[in-house]
Amino acid sequence: MTDSKTNVAIIGASGYTGAELVRLLARHPRTAIAAMTADRKAGQAFSSVFPHLGFLELPPLVALDDVTWKGIDLAFCCLPHATTQEVISKMPREVAVVDLSADFRLKDVAVYEQWYGGPHRAPDLQKEAVYGLTELKRAEIAKARLVANPGCYPTSAQLPLIPLLEQGKILAEDIIIDSKSGVSGAGRSPKEGSLYAEVTEGIHAYGVAKHRHAPEIEQGLSEAAGKPVVANFTPHLMPMSRGILSSIYVKLAPGVGPDDLRASLAARYADEPFVRVLPAGEAPATRHVRGSNYCFIGVFKDRVPGRAIILSVIDNMVKGASGQAVQNMNVMRGYPETMGLEQLPLFP
Repeated sequence: MTDSKTNVAIIGASGYTGAELVRLLARHPRTAIAAMTADRKAGQAFSSVFPHLGFLELPPLVALDDVTWKGIDLAFCCLPHATTQEVISKMPREVAVVDLSADFRLKDVAVYEQWYGGPHRAPDLQKEAVYGLTELKRAEIAKARLVANPGCYPTSAQLPLIPLLEQGKILAEDIIIDSKSGVSGAGRSPKEGSLYAEVTEGIHAYGVAKHRHAPEIEQGLSEAAGKPVVANFTPHLMPMSRGILSSIYVKLAPGVGPDDLRASLAARYADEPFVRVLPAGEAPATRHVRGSNYCFIGVFKDRVPGRAIILSVIDNMVKGASGQAVQNMNVMRGYPETMGLEQLPLFP
């Protein structure tokens, strides 16, 4: 473990993921927040944007062009997709990066361009980016300069599915991922679909058959299966501020039962601090992980012969975004992986 503190910059600090990073890093004994950007709120104190964190001693929000990179060791990029590529391209090479956007998650830039509607402006950087699903890519992350933090839905789906595909416990076809998310996943920018009256007292599907997290999920599942995998993925917006529950329906491999799936996942994650495989009959809920970096997984026998149901829950703002970003930073810097992430779930 390195002895000195890590000086970090938070690029795009005025959004939800930026605020979560500040909340988590405030408890981190080995980091110091050296710079924070928010172009539209440049010049303001962070306390005027997020009063609940106003008691912290933080640098003022500045425009990106005004950041002095000297002395900064690592940058968390919390910018919208298609903007991070050029920003990282202009950073000094000695600054490590954890990117919370989708810009470097897809290995094939042609796939990125198909799903994100524009050219990838840093294909050379894409070649060196490491996909940051920490529990499954730890060795690569430890050596990386640029880590692509996974999306929230892909994190909830891939943590249970990848080990089962790698071990041949489930079939690679007919995987159904039905996911529900809190509204914070839509970001902090004002949008009609995120208004209280549009969201409360209801639930609706969105991005049906075209959500941009689909190719990210399929990329990880295909790598695990050793062949192309196409999954049926549908996200839904729930009237809650945070959390994701993914109900996943799978076909069992011949001779395999639901208890075998549970045992395999329990063995795979036995030593992982943030993944919990629940006992038979226990169903995880988003309130069980709220505010924490945990992923809880439950496995059930389906009424349909030869199938099983897997339930996976995370906090979309923590394990699905900023918490996993801190976890990846810890691995990159040689710190204990749980550092700054020890907080337990908020319940109820």
